[in-house]
Amino acid sequence: QVQLVESGGGLVQPGGSLRLSCAASRSMFSIYAMGWYRQAPGKERELVAAFTSGDTTNYADSVKGRFTISRDNDKNTVYLQMNSLKPEDTAVYYCNAVVVTGPYEKAYWGQGTQVTVSS
Repeated sequence: QVQLVESGGGLVQPGGSLRLSCAASRSMFSIYAMGWYRQAPGKERELVAAFTSGDTTNYADSVKGRFTISRDNDKNTVYLQMNSLKPEDTAVYYCNAVVVTGPYEKAYWGQGTQVTVSS
């Protein structure tokens, strides 16, 4: 089992920055993949950025060059630095962790944090 606690959302003007944090309740060395998804009103949840197997990172095309995912293994925490924010980045951002045990894979989700980009 993994509990994920997110923080750092809020209201920001276009062009501004925010940093999201996601603290996991267990060592990230026991987590196969960890990252961020988002869901805007009326849209499906989509991948924003994630660490997978080892240090491999994946980013949505829409955030490449603006968002950076990083992690602190000592704090079991993953961060999402979001720069040059646009109104279309407005969404609820969810932290996600995938744990693999033998042939089984299970996904865990945080409670979500609202990010609103508006002037």
